[in-house]
Amino acid sequence: MIKFPLLITIICTGLLLFGCSKPAEEVAKQAVIEEEKPVFETYSAEEFFKTTSVSGSSINADASAVLISNDKTGIFNAYKMPLDGSAPIQLTQSTVDAVFAVSWFPKDDRILYTADKGGDELDHLYVRELSGSIKDLTPGKDLKAYFVGWHEDNKQFFVASNERDPKFFDVYRYQNDDYSRELIYQNAAGYSVETISPNGQYIALSKTNSNADSNLYLADLNKADELTTLIAEHQGDVEHSAYTFTRDSKRLIYSTDEFGEYKQAWAYDIKAKTQALNYAADWDVSFTYFSKDGRYQVTGVNADAQTKIEIMDLKIKQPLILPKLPSGDLRGVNFSADANLVIFYINSDTSPSNLYVHQLGSKRIKRLTNTGNPNIIEENLVVGEIIRFKSFDGLEIPGILYKPKQAATEKVPALVWIHGGPGGQSRKGYSATIQHLVNNGYAIFRINNRGSSGYGKTFFHLDDKKHGDHDLKDVVYNKYYLQTLDWVDKDRIGVIGGSYGGYLTMAAMAFTDEFTVGVNIFGVTNWVRTLESIPPYWEAFRQSLYDELGDPSTDRERLRSISPVFFGDKVKSPVLVVQGKNDPRVLKIESDEMVESIRSGGTFVDYLVFDDEGHGFSKKANRIEASNKYLSFLKTYL
Repeated sequence: MIKFPLLITIICTGLLLFGCSKPAEEVAKQAVIEEEKPVFETYSAEEFFKTTSVSGSSINADASAVLISNDKTGIFNAYKMPLDGSAPIQLTQSTVDAVFAVSWFPKDDRILYTADKGGDELDHLYVRELSGSIKDLTPGKDLKAYFVGWHEDNKQFFVASNERDPKFFDVYRYQNDDYSRELIYQNAAGYSVETISPNGQYIALSKTNSNADSNLYLADLNKADELTTLIAEHQGDVEHSAYTFTRDSKRLIYSTDEFGEYKQAWAYDIKAKTQALNYAADWDVSFTYFSKDGRYQVTGVNADAQTKIEIMDLKIKQPLILPKLPSGDLRGVNFSADANLVIFYINSDTSPSNLYVHQLGSKRIKRLTNTGNPNIIEENLVVGEIIRFKSFDGLEIPGILYKPKQAATEKVPALVWIHGGPGGQSRKGYSATIQHLVNNGYAIFRINNRGSSGYGKTFFHLDDKKHGDHDLKDVVYNKYYLQTLDWVDKDRIGVIGGSYGGYLTMAAMAFTDEFTVGVNIFGVTNWVRTLESIPPYWEAFRQSLYDELGDPSTDRERLRSISPVFFGDKVKSPVLVVQGKNDPRVLKIESDEMVESIRSGGTFVDYLVFDDEGHGFSKKANRIEASNKYLSFLKTYL
């Protein structure tokens, strides 16, 4: 770590003990100026990634522990986190593939978890027995499976798998005791399986009509014909999806944007076949769910790229008031089966998520994890500020601006950081990669260009079939905004992004001369190939992709015209490309060809490939290597 302490000048006396040549009053004036310089330290990527990433909120049967995923060993494994504050117990020992905890079994300490192979996204569902042995519950090749939910009788659970047809997910019911299973819903119509009722009778299914319209259906498994019922009938373009069922299995809580710009939660009464508003806000309702006993409803709202959670006590119809919490966002709220304990995470821009437990009725909370690196002082990190600027057509574009400490005394280089998607969103919260770059003197604006989610359906659809044009202009105008800041070096502004953000990064480098450097992290560069090679299990929303981006069978020429790989010789400034070899979404050949295309024009391009990663980097060593590569590249070329 490099320290920047206060510079304390010793005022020279008349004896000139230290060889001072300036008058004392001039030296004193200089001391005052120097004392105004900020105190901060810069840290290496290795220091930033000594932080621990933790997730998961399942509480075991006797309410003594939480099941979490933790990357303390360098790769995610499952851990038992005792609620008494004692040390976590590692339950899985993977050294190759990331393990993501799903749930305890309802009556004992067996666990379910998922893992893929090297980032190929073909997740299988596994059980860890009490003995420590591991069993793959979804064996087979080239299949993908996921956990749907537990039956309320605590004897069964539900799993979706595409083993029968790679395009669509069927639903199986497993027995807790011997893991025998039966197919209970064969998905021949190509629905998306959303959720299942606690009593196992109903499955909520959605069907994409376009990227702005979808239907929601209910399948009653007690009916032999398994016919589905359309709920929330509507006219025009309206999107629907399911949040959850009420614990008595009498109502489905679902999402709709029919009544305004933002998604609201509505309740469908299954017996009466009626709908009623359940929850609405001035932003999208991101999720809602219930405690196991049905008393508490937890609802999250996406408020300007920041999660706001409300916990409603349905018995007294009043919000649950928690004791005073540390600064940051509440996340991952869950209750014990008897609802006497609540566990949750607190996350902020300057601190990774930490897990807490609270005994309802008490006045204190207990912190269970210390995920930060004690060598990193939070005051040396930067809190992002929500900022809006006007784009080429006057539209206000939101984003999160990080101003490095170095900007207090000098002009700093800047980066426009573009999220994935295309319909993703940059959000408030801790990122070791972001903080590493900001801490080392780079301003970052995490742009939420038109087409980003979270700002209403009109904003979301403004980039439909205008990719590489209107969204790219937003990125360029983001640069113009940064150039108006007196602490940014207007001649040193780069662009960086992953996935779709990697695409816009390469588009910015190939189709404009605005940016000094570009960092393309597994970005799409050939839209024709990408849309023709999407994984088979994306079939349910293939049409939505085509509506937004274009159908390669009919829009081939336009898609080719916005694909940077065909224009790599136009790139005139240095580029770094980072790619996972096993990426099923953006195939490695895309980055290979992009690198060669840039080199054909004589421009420098650096290329980093991880052989054991897919679309995103799960291993800590790889994240450290990537962050070091970003920094060294930017130091050299920006």
